[in-house]
Amino acid sequence: MLKLRQHQKLLHKLSPQQIQLMKLLQVPTHQLEERIKEELEDNPTLEYDYQEENEEDIFEKQEKEEEDLDRVLQEELEEHLQYEEEYNSYYTGASNSNDDEGGLQEYLVQTPLDFHDFLMQQIALLDLNDTEYIIATEIIGNIDNDGYLRRDIAAIVDDLQIKQNIFTQKELVEEVLNQIKGLEPPGVGAKDLQETLILQMERFPDQEQDDVKYAIIIIESFFEEYTNKRFKEIQEIMNLTDAQLKASHELILSLNPKPGAAFSSSSNANQNHYIIPDFFIVQKDGDLELTLNARNAPELQVSPHYIAMLKAYDKSKEKNKEQREALLFLKQKIDAAQWFIEAIIQRQQTLLLTMHAIMEFQRDYFMTGDEMRLQPMILKDIAEEIDMDISTVSRVANSKFVQTEYGTFPLRFFFSEAIQKESGEEVSSKKVLKIIENIIAAEDKKHPLSDQKIMEELNAQGYKVARRTVAKYRENLKIPIARLRKEI
Repeated sequence: MLKLRQHQKLLHKLSPQQIQLMKLLQVPTHQLEERIKEELEDNPTLEYDYQEENEEDIFEKQEKEEEDLDRVLQEELEEHLQYEEEYNSYYTGASNSNDDEGGLQEYLVQTPLDFHDFLMQQIALLDLNDTEYIIATEIIGNIDNDGYLRRDIAAIVDDLQIKQNIFTQKELVEEVLNQIKGLEPPGVGAKDLQETLILQMERFPDQEQDDVKYAIIIIESFFEEYTNKRFKEIQEIMNLTDAQLKASHELILSLNPKPGAAFSSSSNANQNHYIIPDFFIVQKDGDLELTLNARNAPELQVSPHYIAMLKAYDKSKEKNKEQREALLFLKQKIDAAQWFIEAIIQRQQTLLLTMHAIMEFQRDYFMTGDEMRLQPMILKDIAEEIDMDISTVSRVANSKFVQTEYGTFPLRFFFSEAIQKESGEEVSSKKVLKIIENIIAAEDKKHPLSDQKIMEELNAQGYKVARRTVAKYRENLKIPIARLRKEI
């Protein structure tokens, strides 16, 4: 039997304005301008306020910012090209090449090529028939940006049959692949790291030189032992002296594990993301000064033209259907514009309030730049300080950056858990991370410290840390285990 019952519930429902503010808080500086542009396009009653600064001043400011960004991009490109030139000189022997080879290398340095386009240019110089050329094209299409051919030969044979209507054998595909392995950069077309290192060493002119000869044997026959840094085992089996082992090891380290990486980075140069800080903190007269990036504080207004139009419609005594619809539309758009402006202003205030609380909490760090002086701080600490919800602080901290005199950092960098010392004092886990980093940096690389030994060292300094915590922090620092840190 169905019955009707009444229940009272207390629900917290966000208004559209609050939802809009929450969304805007998540938007970092470099995306805010795009978000404002979308709103301007969607709402004709919203516009920039040029009373504070005229359009020409705004244009000049934007032009200067674009010039600054262009300068940064140009510097990055020049650094990349310098690296690429050094790379190609080393691996292609540019200084000893003839004029034709030098011309090709010069073109490569001056005009950053797509990696696959560069390989295609080279196969045009090989003595291939039409079928072999199609096979070579298919192979190059399967080489990844690191320079590896990870697709099985049998699968390429099937691809040629299905896509190109070319019926061929694995042997012919392998013959063409071997010619591709002779192209630049050395090591291209290998199936894995072991093969690419061997291909590079096989290009060395003096194969009988001890360090080259031993390095090839190490990679060919003792690759697993080498990658796991079992150097003593290799040394004993090959009967090498310390000097011979060290020379071979240094030669292997000089090789390029990703032959195509330099090219893929140049082809993606325009996709690099440059951090635009949301805040700036500087020391001035012995104190800290916090400013918000000007891009976070655009001067917006509701268009006076549309406000006047609304008043005119409103004063009209007799309104037809079209006028009533126009009046409703204008009211909605003007209200939306006012909400958006208020949300932008509230966003500015929330950003500054949150960052100021973080700055004060971590004042010792911002005054010195010493990570050891970072205090344990969680989202709740800042939320309580500024009397806001933890989710609000989280939205600010998760996508914003601050530029300081010691570098540019994401806000989440300043948040960390507390570690208790034996004395009862609480310190930031960032401090323990730094101590672990320093301990490992100072260790004897021939006998690197285990996590257990690092834990014992921390305990001796008064930090109550378990071995599994040391392992977690070491992994956070992207530092390998002791066996893999071992050096000759």
